Amino acid sequence: MGIIIKFLRAIADLKKRGNLIQAEVEGGEITPYQVSIRFDAGGITSASCTCPYDYDGWCKHIVATLLSCSRQSDRIEERSTLEQLLNRLDILQTQRLLQELVENRPELIDDIDEFVSLIDLPKPKTKQSSTRQSKIDTSPFRSHVKRILRDGLKELEYGSEEDPFTDDLLVVIEKARELAENGDGNNAIAILEAITETYAQEWDELLDYGGDSYSIVEPLDSAWTEAILCAEMSTGEIVDLQLMLESWQDEISADFSMSLEALRQGWDYEPLQQIMQGDDTAELWENERPSFADDLALIRLQILERQNRYTEYLNLALAEEMTLQYLTQLAALGRVEEAMSAAKILMEKAEEGFALAKILREDGYLVEALEICIAGINLTGNCLYEFATWTSDLAQGLEDNATALTASIIAFKIRPSFRDYGKIQDYAGETWLTLKQDLLQTLRDQPDWGTREAQVDIFLHEGLIDDAIKTVERDTYYDSKLVHRVMNVAVSHR
Repeated sequence: MGIIIKFLRAIADLKKRGNLIQAEVEGGEITPYQVSIRFDAGGITSASCTCPYDYDGWCKHIVATLLSCSRQSDRIEERSTLEQLLNRLDILQTQRLLQELVENRPELIDDIDEFVSLIDLPKPKTKQSSTRQSKIDTSPFRSHVKRILRDGLKELEYGSEEDPFTDDLLVVIEKARELAENGDGNNAIAILEAITETYAQEWDELLDYGGDSYSIVEPLDSAWTEAILCAEMSTGEIVDLQLMLESWQDEISADFSMSLEALRQGWDYEPLQQIMQGDDTAELWENERPSFADDLALIRLQILERQNRYTEYLNLALAEEMTLQYLTQLAALGRVEEAMSAAKILMEKAEEGFALAKILREDGYLVEALEICIAGINLTGNCLYEFATWTSDLAQGLEDNATALTASIIAFKIRPSFRDYGKIQDYAGETWLTLKQDLLQTLRDQPDWGTREAQVDIFLHEGLIDDAIKTVERDTYYDSKLVHRVMNVAVSHR
């Protein structure tokens, strides 16, 4: 009880703005941590905190905020949403607000500058445009890349073992991607040419210091692919670019297979056109499907979505067996019945169900989202713990106790935790005594790595001291905190 009171006292400020809870929570720093929690009728949809906690689950500041909402609801101050506040301002008032914000926080001017630059870029088009954009000056990008590489080489000379290049180069590559996303593929190509050529010019010196291109080639190939598929090029320009990409491939030991294939196929490739028109007999790949086929399909789908070419998007996603994209796009278009019917036939992975359920929930289809969850958590996948936990919370919000219980058991068996153990007990009712024995055996059978703290928490909670002792006895990585906890309890009993 003392810990809970301490948690509640840490809340300095608690506000509710529509479906958003905001709180200032006192912690280990001078400045309070900022907590944001979003929710809907099904419960919590997201929660974040500015504290450095980066482990599984919620940090104690989020927990404190939720406890305060539950136990001290009178402390919640109802405030206007951002949309409501902005709607009360005219243009001059909005300008004055921005000026005052920048005066107090000068770094915001860079965010505003970037935002204004982006809205000045060409808007996505429903069809490939034949109108060329004015050519961009690439010299600043060449200078920027050269400076990144030169500064990185100096760090390597001084003995740095960290990668001094990749993060900064990715920022420059992202500028090209932004142009492609806004329909200006030709200028995106110009920037990527400046980046790749400058990188190739510095390659020999990079090699002398043990440099490699592995970390940069994949995002570079992806950016090239997107730019090529957004650009308007003559036959001669296509040939020239093909020769350059092949030359750079050899120079920097790279693999630009995907961008070269995008250059070869373009959008007019006959099998691709047939597929996008709904011909389910057409074959995009004459021989074996290449390793980059899924990535290429995803880039094409992103472009089609930006251009509002939804029929072509759905036909291509279905043909390329991109089930997740097919189902979520149907849901995003409001074609919920189609999405639900298709899911029953096509859904094979938990990731597909999780993505579809989240889209449905965001659009207010909570019952349908839960129906997809019930089917999806029984599939295989790499997101089952997150999916099961999410399903349990949604089911609880919709008062579906049976589904909440089933999902919590699935989550517990994948990644045991004291929190899920308690949730199962709450949901189980009269079946708890039977379920408890099964869960405890699951704990005993669990591999040690990553579960030891949960094992100790639960065994001690249930008074199973011998099990707790066995848990820390077989600890190959000595954790004094856990050992002392078990010792203290064991000594008091024996």
